Formats: sequence, C-alpha cells, structure tokens
Amino acid sequence: MLYELCENNGIGYRKCGKLIAATDENNIEELEKLLEKGKENGIEGLGILSRQEVKKLEPEVEVKAALFSTSTGIVDSYGLMKYFLSKAKDNGVEVAYNSKVVGIEKVANKYKVTIQYPNEDFSFLTRILINSAGLNSDKIAELAGVDIDKAGYRLHYCKGEYFSIAKHKFIKKLIYPIPEPKSGGHGIHVGFNLEGRLRLGPNARWVDKVDHKIDESQKQDFYNSAKAFLPSLQYEDLEPDFVGIRPKLQSPEEENVKDFVIRNEYDKDLGEMINLIGIESPGLTASPAIAKYVKNMVDEIF
Repeated sequence: MLYELCENNGIGYRKCGKLIAATDENNIEELEKLLEKGKENGIEGLGILSRQEVKKLEPEVEVKAALFSTSTGIVDSYGLMKYFLSKAKDNGVEVAYNSKVVGIEKVANKYKVTIQYPNEDFSFLTRILINSAGLNSDKIAELAGVDIDKAGYRLHYCKGEYFSIAKHKFIKKLIYPIPEPKSGGHGIHVGFNLEGRLRLGPNARWVDKVDHKIDESQKQDFYNSAKAFLPSLQYEDLEPDFVGIRPKLQSPEEENVKDFVIRNEYDKDLGEMINLIGIESPGLTASPAIAKYVKNMVDEIF
C-alpha cells in the first residue's frame, strides 16, 4: 500500500531490496527459519543466496549466505509526512501544535478532552477518541482511565542511535544482521537514504526517558558490528548521525517480544476509544494499512 501511495502522489521511494546476512555457517539455519516465517506471512520474492550470489549483487559485502528480500525498500519519510499533513488539512483536520492533553473524562456517551495550551487551557467533546500518541500513548490511555499495567500497555523506551559512513561505499541494498529480538532491535544494519548516503544503525539501548543525544562512545560497537559483513569499513569512516526512540511494550527483563496494540476498549467501559500503543517502525511503513484498519473500526461504531 505504501509503494502505491508514493507512486500515485509523487513521494520519493526506491524498492532496493534487503539482504539479511549470515556471517557464520551456524547462522544459516536462522536464515531458513526466517524464510519459512516470511512465506507463512505471504511475503513474495524471498530466497536464500550463497556467498557467491551475494558477491555478484554486493561486492563489498562478505557473508556465508544471506536471505534476500526483493520487495523491501526505502521511502522519503519527510515527504510522506508532509503529504499526510497536507491531506489531513484538506479533509478539515485541525492540528494543535505546542499543546498537551492533560485530562480525558467520559461524559455520557462522549469524551471530554482537556488541552493545555501556551496561553490558556481549552476542552472539546468527541464521540470517538483515537489515541495514536506514539511515545506518550500509554500516558494518554492512563488519562482516560486504563490501568496500563493490568492491560500491558506501559511503554519502555529503547534508544536507537545511528552513525553515518563518511566515505561512500558502493552498497545498493540494505544489509541486516541476523535479528536478535530479545535485544530490543534488529541489530545494527547498513542503510541509506534516497541520495545514497550510507548509515549504520540503529543499536538498541533501554533508557528511562526520551533523549535524542547520540552517545559517541557507541562508535566502537557500531564499527565492530558492521565490520563483520563490511570488511572494507574503517573506524574513522563513522560519524555521529541521529537518534530515534522506540516505544516498546516489551520490558528489558522480558524475553518474549510483544506485538503492538490496535483495539477498541469496549471491555474496559471505554467503548469508542481506540488505542494504538507500542507501534515502532510499522507506524511509518504500514501507516496506510493501519489507517485503513482503524477506519474500519470507526465505521463499525457508526
């Protein structure tokens, strides 16, 4: 859906493909598991490539084997967000910047939402309340009366840092390591933007608060991780880039990965409140599909 939306609205994207790299013979079995899981989920264009086949695609990359996903791509995320904002405004949406939700109260069959604004507080009534507040979505649910610990909605922040690669490497496909879900991320991988600028990341570090400052002491870990499948990489090639924060439902102590939440809270006496909580990368890449899913939920209410 995202590719189609970009194609129809002039939003930059590239279907470049992705390699999930096994740098050790013992990891090849993990590739086979990922291949089967992908097929079960209906993903087309998946296959395992040998070292020689990978070399033909990416001469700079050194692996024992790799899972090749032909349908993976990159998108101009800023262009996508500007499109969504413009489309929303065209549809009559009002965006309130520099504002904070400080109260949510059920009044008869509606919700009274109180907003703290720089100059004054104000409130409005709505029949349907959609909570898609990202890093603060658990706090919004709690304001509405949800016991977030009982519901399993409390978020745990996982910081992801990126380092860019100063000297250009001729990489045409995204290169990922074997994922380690228990670590909180997919592992440090090689990516690039539409202009071809290469970057490494993200790593995964659990933090107590939102902080977008990059820790340059992580540079050695980035270098060690990428060097395993990009042997020509030099330590001095790396430069600090940017930071993102993942809103995870999985705590650092939990081994099992928790999927994100999209649900109407009828069973909590909060019918017609739709919570979207713990959504990481799919919040961007699956945004059209998520929107369609939520729209269907709204249509059911009416």
